Amino acid sequence: MNLPNALTVGRIVATPLIATLPLANSWGLRLTAFVLFVIAAVTDYIDGYLARSRKEETDLGRLLDPLADKLLLVATLIPMYLLAPHLPFVTPLGLMGLPLWVVLVVLGRELFMTLFRQAAARRGVVIAAIGPAKWKTAIQLFWQGCAYCWFFAVALKEAQSWRGELWEAFAMFNGTVGWLAMIVAVALTIFSLAIYLRSFGSIFSTVPQK
Repeated sequence: MNLPNALTVGRIVATPLIATLPLANSWGLRLTAFVLFVIAAVTDYIDGYLARSRKEETDLGRLLDPLADKLLLVATLIPMYLLAPHLPFVTPLGLMGLPLWVVLVVLGRELFMTLFRQAAARRGVVIAAIGPAKWKTAIQLFWQGCAYCWFFAVALKEAQSWRGELWEAFAMFNGTVGWLAMIVAVALTIFSLAIYLRSFGSIFSTVPQK
């Protein structure tokens, strides 16, 4: 197994911890989850870069990399949704949680595109990632990172009994950035899906290649 594939496998192995550690009311465990998430997000870029630059792209890597991406997305959205009622983002417009429809839109889009790509491949068409989709992924990771940072910060604040203007400023900043990132990520989720459908929807009017 080459280094890019090893990094991808490492992301997959870390996924259960990323999904479960935030649910513990412990700042240490939530910090661990945040650090693991950041490492997973960074290695998501690094493993692809290494595979291309070192010419080590393999069929195994092509299979595992999108799987690792989908698992990481599910692993973060589950605790984010479960904790949102108790730990919402603090914004100038008030407390903002994570609506169920946002989770369904994000996950539904990923499931649809997975099936869409597979169906297109059976017709001899490879659908590569487009610019808005790449931006969607980057901003989505930023949104998830803000949420995981918030979970850790609140647990640490409760353990240390932090109060005062500095804490309030941090809560407002992190919450506002995270909430705006969520809005932009959802908008790009829908926008990129529309582009894919407009660009490749016509291939399904033809007979699949054999």
